[in-house]
Amino acid sequence: MTDVKTLYEEDAVAWSEQQAAALRAAARGGSNQPLDWENLAEEIEDLAKSLRLRLRSQSSRIIHHLVKLEYSPTIDPRNGWRTIRQARLDIDRILEDSPSLKREVPRLVEKEIARAVQLAILDLEEHGEFDQMELPTIGGVSYSEDQVLGDWFAEDPAT
Repeated sequence: MTDVKTLYEEDAVAWSEQQAAALRAAARGGSNQPLDWENLAEEIEDLAKSLRLRLRSQSSRIIHHLVKLEYSPTIDPRNGWRTIRQARLDIDRILEDSPSLKREVPRLVEKEIARAVQLAILDLEEHGEFDQMELPTIGGVSYSEDQVLGDWFAEDPAT
């Protein structure tokens, strides 16, 4: 088993989950320390939840912009490439700091697709770039983990 200091440096999520479990075990063991064991454990667990939320948020951001890039007929959305690249870099950092989250990426990406697509549809409608006839196509769009996290971009519809 990895020692806790090494685990903290190598994987913040795994560390926070392990520490929360250790706090609860210490509380059950009858420690005489005047600590709020359960709330301490919850706060430490919240570190992992926060990292998952950041990962979901960046995944959603990428999907949202991929849809707009793929389905907007205008040139302006091409600026979204920078946003996607920044979000992918942020995800790389999160996964570098917490490699145990890598196994959760497919599930988190899948959970964010519907919401991000709906947000993109609203944006396209707001800017008059959406044809209701395309709703079944856009509404059913899906992206793989590799498309969301990799270097993939949809072809420019103007070309």
